[in-house]
Amino acid sequence: MVRLSGRSGARSLRRRSGPRPHRAPDRARGVRAKRVPDAEHPRKHGRRPRSPLSRISVAGQVFLFQAVIVVLLIVAAVVALVLQVRHDSTREARNRSVAVAESFANAPGTREALDDPDPSSVFQPRAEAARKATKVDFIVVMNTDGIRYSHPKPDRIGKQFVGTIEPALQGKVVTEEIIGTIGPLVQAVVPIKDDDGDVVGLVSAGITTATVGGTADQQLPLLLSAAAVALALATGGTALVSRRLLRQTHGLGPHEMTRMYEHHDAVLHAVREGVIIVGDEGRLLLANDEAHRLLELPADAEGRQVADLGLAPDTADLLDSGRVATDEVHRVKDRLLAVNQRPTNLRGGPPGSVATLRDSTELRALSGRAEAARERLSMLYDAGVGIGTSLDVTRTAEELAELAVPRFADFVTVDLFGAVLSGGQAETVTPLRRTAVSGIRKDAPLYPVGEQIAFVASSPQARALHDEQAVLEPRLTEAPGWQAQDLERSAQVVEYGIHSLIAVPLRAGALVLGVVSFWRSQKPEPFDDEELELAEELVARAAVSIDNARRYTREHSMAVTLQRSLLPRTLPEQNTLEIAYRYLPAQAGVGGDWFDVLPLSSARVALVVGDVVGHGLHAAATMGRLRTAVHNFSALDLPPEELLALLDELVARIDQDEAAEGSTAPVTGATCLYAVYDPVSRRCTLARAGHPPPALIRPDGTVEFPDVPAGPPLGLGGLPFETAELDLAEGSRLVLYTDGLVEDRDRDIDEGLELLRAALARAGDSPEETCQTVLDARLPDRPGDDIALLVARTRALPADRIAEWQVPSDPAAVSKVRASLSRQLARWELDDLTFTTELILSELVTNAIRYGGDPIRVRVLHDRTLICEVYDSSNTSPHLRYAAMTDEGGRGLFLVAQLSERWGTRYTPAGKVIWAEQPLP
Repeated sequence: MVRLSGRSGARSLRRRSGPRPHRAPDRARGVRAKRVPDAEHPRKHGRRPRSPLSRISVAGQVFLFQAVIVVLLIVAAVVALVLQVRHDSTREARNRSVAVAESFANAPGTREALDDPDPSSVFQPRAEAARKATKVDFIVVMNTDGIRYSHPKPDRIGKQFVGTIEPALQGKVVTEEIIGTIGPLVQAVVPIKDDDGDVVGLVSAGITTATVGGTADQQLPLLLSAAAVALALATGGTALVSRRLLRQTHGLGPHEMTRMYEHHDAVLHAVREGVIIVGDEGRLLLANDEAHRLLELPADAEGRQVADLGLAPDTADLLDSGRVATDEVHRVKDRLLAVNQRPTNLRGGPPGSVATLRDSTELRALSGRAEAARERLSMLYDAGVGIGTSLDVTRTAEELAELAVPRFADFVTVDLFGAVLSGGQAETVTPLRRTAVSGIRKDAPLYPVGEQIAFVASSPQARALHDEQAVLEPRLTEAPGWQAQDLERSAQVVEYGIHSLIAVPLRAGALVLGVVSFWRSQKPEPFDDEELELAEELVARAAVSIDNARRYTREHSMAVTLQRSLLPRTLPEQNTLEIAYRYLPAQAGVGGDWFDVLPLSSARVALVVGDVVGHGLHAAATMGRLRTAVHNFSALDLPPEELLALLDELVARIDQDEAAEGSTAPVTGATCLYAVYDPVSRRCTLARAGHPPPALIRPDGTVEFPDVPAGPPLGLGGLPFETAELDLAEGSRLVLYTDGLVEDRDRDIDEGLELLRAALARAGDSPEETCQTVLDARLPDRPGDDIALLVARTRALPADRIAEWQVPSDPAAVSKVRASLSRQLARWELDDLTFTTELILSELVTNAIRYGGDPIRVRVLHDRTLICEVYDSSNTSPHLRYAAMTDEGGRGLFLVAQLSERWGTRYTPAGKVIWAEQPLP
């Protein structure tokens, strides 16, 4: 170290150490890092290149700088004076030229002289006299066209004025700076007005800036004299200051002083030990950056008494006493410091002591960090092994929560978006659902599992979801944003002892699945940044497993959904048919066979069986599309052949779309059989598209395969579909099936049909017995194709449940129909429906009379619902509309739609039927 001598050296140390307590420790380390290369790689010849100023002493440099500053101030003053004089000259020239021009323009006789036959003879002498009297450079009188009447140079009279006169012609005063033949000048143009205020002439006066700028020459000698005096005084003062500075620096040059400061700064502030210098009166003279950090000294510690710095009593006593100490251990908060202290006056130095401080807790902290790192790696390893053992989203979330408690947090909660639990895409606008909770105790006042939570925007969880970044809330008692979620529950959580929180978004790639919250209660220290990083890594590993489980759940749900869509979950309620069914999947898995039972209007029921050739998700998806299409087309009450034609067009479009996309699995090969049974007429209408024919079991037990025209499979197009009508006695059984029941690799379809006939012949009377007998006889051990079997036993609507009337095309007949209806409802004990039914039937009959054609017929059916039907020969379809307030009609169908459960139109070969259904009371 540099040995300091005398009081001047102590004062120098105090001055140099003044600003250093404000420097951060890392800055001190940065200073040391900058010094090391110079020490390791010394310059050639051991010296740095010097600047010319370094050859002059510090006192000489101060003198030189003072002289330069004074000269610069003088130059600045001269420049400022010149600029000010120039500005004042221009302003004075403007004011004088305007005043002269206005005075001449308003002088008596000026206006009248403009009317003189020779205005120049009048204005020229007056203008010259005025110019000489006012000491301007020119006064020019001109007409409104700018032609001069006067000018100091007579040869320019009668010529065009050079300058701007347009604003003056409008009654304004114009001033402008120009460069004329006589130099830079300012000229003004003012108007000459008559009694009415009209401009009849112009006067211009001008003066050069040199004429009014002579004050600078008068002030400049005075300014230079004052500057010389100031320079002399500054030189004398600087000489005195330089002399005193030379004495205090002991004649050291700038290079030597810089080197001494650099060495002092490097040793004092770059050393990894605390250094403290205390004076003989117990006053702190110097403390380096490390001492500030170890003792946590205030920024203004230098100059204060050691006893007033808030140190521990034993540490303060040691530093204040100045006694010799060697490696004394003192506890300063959470640190153990080894203190060495020596007096500073052993070799003639100033009185006081210097102490060095070394932090002996770093080894213990390093050991603790190594243990924490080992535990961190162990936890992450266990997370990779223990999280994601099952492909279940909820169980994976529970595994994450169980792993982190109590190794990392005291309580862990996992909140996922509801769509994630079912395998869907997360929607951040929807609430979250508490999926997993784990903790060291079971009575924590946190939201329970299954609770739906909508986090407020200020909560840490909402911020983590919005920013997709982990959020650390070290002290929940000072977190109003978290408390705003639920004030009552937040108070309970704090009272329970939970004091710190980390919220981490569950993010798998660009998809946010939810948020994980880590809560601390037992450890008094809050979560820190290192633990925040560990939480992020832990959640990142779990997010991959949860996303995998979500994807599996989605795929599994899709497969299950498609599998379930093969069959209706429940058969619709109806009294027309007694139905039993069976569906057996093939060995290969999901297939494309399906069946449906669809109630139609007027107590009719449609039966449909279809088959998409092939297996797998594609066949099942195609089957779902066809089944949905059949549902939609049947709602239109179309005949079977028209429905199959529409279905054929749909399959053709699907094939075209998939062929355009390069699909390798077209839909060709789909078949369908569609049958409609009417319990009133006991007639069944059937049509098929490439499907096996139905089987019919008569009430006497005979079995036959009705001749139903075979149309082409769906999607081929080009050929129409034909229908067959069967009159079925009550108790007949209609058997619909797919080709998997009658066809396989070992036999053709004809053999299969004969075997099916034999099985049906010995089947019992009920549809259930029929299904079971057929499957027992026909089911192979390992079916290679799906099997769908549908057995329907017919019922007939009793004659006493049917009422029918012919209606003449006369509005007066409506009242008779209402009376007949009222009597019929009374016989059926449906008096509660009399009013609404009469109203519905009146509207329908009135529309048929007004817009339809003869013959008109009314039929009322008493089935599960009360059905009213009106037949007419017209093919026009009525439309429901909302009548305006001023319309006299148009409300009939609206009333029918409001009073009935459902209504519609069905077309027949002879016309149409408008029907409406009402539920029975």
